[in-house]
Amino acid sequence: MTVLVTLPTYNELENLTPIVEQILSLGDEFDVLVVDDGSPDGTGLVAEHLATVYPGRVEVIHRQGKLGLATAYLTGFRYGIMKGYDYICEMDADFSHEPSYLPAFIETARREGADVVLGSRYAPGGGVDNWSWSRRVMSRGGSLYASRMLSLPYRDLTGGFKLFRRDALAAMDLSLIKATGYGFQIEMTYRLHQAGAKIVEHPIVFRDRRAGQSKMSPGIFVEALVMVASLRVSSKTPATEPSQERAGS
Repeated sequence: MTVLVTLPTYNELENLTPIVEQILSLGDEFDVLVVDDGSPDGTGLVAEHLATVYPGRVEVIHRQGKLGLATAYLTGFRYGIMKGYDYICEMDADFSHEPSYLPAFIETARREGADVVLGSRYAPGGGVDNWSWSRRVMSRGGSLYASRMLSLPYRDLTGGFKLFRRDALAAMDLSLIKATGYGFQIEMTYRLHQAGAKIVEHPIVFRDRRAGQSKMSPGIFVEALVMVASLRVSSKTPATEPSQERAGS
C-alpha cells in the first residue's frame, strides 16, 4: 500500500519541515508531494532541501506565482494517479490537519471499502479549536447550505482533509472541476458522489494553524456560495469518462 500526501504551500516556512517529518514518521508507505506557489518566504527552498534529505519520499513541484489551492490539489491528484499510488491525500501544511489521523483514514477506507474518506469536523467526535464565532458560522453554515442545495448526506462539505482511492480519482474527468478556493472542496465531493463513489466521514478535531496567516476570507466564502448555486442549476452529469463498453454500445 502506498499513500501520497499532497501539501499545497504558500508561505509555510515555519510549518513545512515539522509537518513533512511527522507524515514520513507514520511509515514507509507515506510519501509527500509539496506543491509550492512561488512562496516569497523561501518555503520552496525548504521543500527542495527536504527532497534531498528524503530522496524518493519527498517530491516538489514549483509553480510560478500564487495559482490557488484548487489547482495545487489537482496537480497533486494528477501526479499521484500518474505515479500509481493506492491512495492520495489532501491536507493543509499548517497543522490544522493533524497527520496522526492519516492511519485511521486508511483503516476506515479499507474497512468500509470507501473511495473517499472525509475528515469531518461535524461528525460525532469531531470539532474545532480556537476559532472565532464568525469562522464557525461560515464553516458550519457553508456545509449546511451546500448539503441542502445539492442533496448531499455529508456533515462536513467544506473541509480540506480528505483521502481518495486512486481509482476513484482516475475515473474522474478532473478538467470538469471549475471551483477554486473554498468551493473546490464542495465540488470534489459533489462530483464523486454523483459518480457513485462511496464516501464516508471520519471525525477530526480541526485546530487553528500553528504559525503563519490564514488564507480564508469572506470573498472566498461568497465565491463558494455562488459555485454551489451554479451546481444546483447546472446539469448533474457525473464527472466520469464513459467506459469503452458503454461508449461502443
